[in-house]
Amino acid sequence: MDKEITLEVTSQKRKKGAVIAVISIAVLVLLVVALRGFIKSSVKKAEITTATVEVGNIENTLNATGEVLPEFEEIITSPINASIKSALMDAGNKITPGQSILTLDKSATQTEFDKLNFTLESKRNEIAKLKLDLAKSFYDIQSNNDIKQLRISSLADAVENAKRLFKAGGGTREGIEQAELNLKVAQLEKKQLENEIKNKQQTMQIEIKEAQIAAAIQENDLKALQRKLALANVVATRTGVITYVNKNIGANVHEGETLARIANLGSFKVSGSISDNSMDQLHSGIPVIIRINDTQLRGHVTNVSPSVQNSIISFDIQLDDRANKQLRPNMKVDVFLVTATHSKIMRVANGPAFKGPTVQDIFVINNGKAERRTVHIGLTNFDYVEIEDGVKPGDVVITSDMTEFKNSKEVTITN
Repeated sequence: MDKEITLEVTSQKRKKGAVIAVISIAVLVLLVVALRGFIKSSVKKAEITTATVEVGNIENTLNATGEVLPEFEEIITSPINASIKSALMDAGNKITPGQSILTLDKSATQTEFDKLNFTLESKRNEIAKLKLDLAKSFYDIQSNNDIKQLRISSLADAVENAKRLFKAGGGTREGIEQAELNLKVAQLEKKQLENEIKNKQQTMQIEIKEAQIAAAIQENDLKALQRKLALANVVATRTGVITYVNKNIGANVHEGETLARIANLGSFKVSGSISDNSMDQLHSGIPVIIRINDTQLRGHVTNVSPSVQNSIISFDIQLDDRANKQLRPNMKVDVFLVTATHSKIMRVANGPAFKGPTVQDIFVINNGKAERRTVHIGLTNFDYVEIEDGVKPGDVVITSDMTEFKNSKEVTITN
């Protein structure tokens, strides 16, 4: 008689079968992976790029961006509040000293100049009148002083006459005392008048000085306005190329507003910018490499902005070759800040094969085959990678991506 198989027994058999299946699959995968390591893979020569290990120098760099600017640029601003009457030059035109760039409507400023000039003439006439009035007043006081002196002399004679008359018995003591009193009063009046003359002289000097200072201020204002009127004839002061000109005819411009820029395109600099994460490595004097297409220019940082804007730091670069023909105003360029340099090391051209870790596997070609080797990576930049060991000068390294052969110890190179 058959026994009925319980549900528990059936479930256990199913679990055991599933475990066996998983283990079988895992073993199969491991066997395939292990087998791939021993199977000789192949790659076509045209599908890879190679570079030869050489001895040289390498520089570690930080990537930044830059903009080419004229090293010397003159900014011409409006000297007055005016409107643009006409524009005689366009951006890109070469210009020489004395050439007109644009003209401004300066009629309002000319009217102000004429008014100020009339006010200055009035002030000068006022000074002349003041000098005449003060001179007349001084003359009148001086004349009164002379009259006082004559009166004192007369009263002194009267005192002497009163004394002689008293001695002769014809006068009295009261007469002498009255004559002496009149003399003292006259002397005090003269002294008072002399003090008044002295004060009047000082007052004259102060009033004239104040009037002269006020006139001098107005004269300086007039000269400044005259100079602004002369500058309102917007002309070039140096040889160069116009990089900007305000051609909005009829537009009102305020004093200090930019009208034109003149640059010397024979000499350039670079304005760079980089993330503030690199702030600690950025400083004046650090070497810089500028890349323009296939051209590399060298220079150094001359100034680092102390402020950070939108997590970006700005800095200025002085180029060794400031007149290179590749340079153009407002050109965007790649900037590489050199933070470290190693000399006389083994290096190879950079490529996709180098992923970044300091320890990684590369393939070295030997007798038509690529052998996998583990090497230590030193400094890297956009051109080269430093290889510290595992290769020797003259070895040919595959620089293209070899990820698909990461489990192969050897790859055959086919034509």
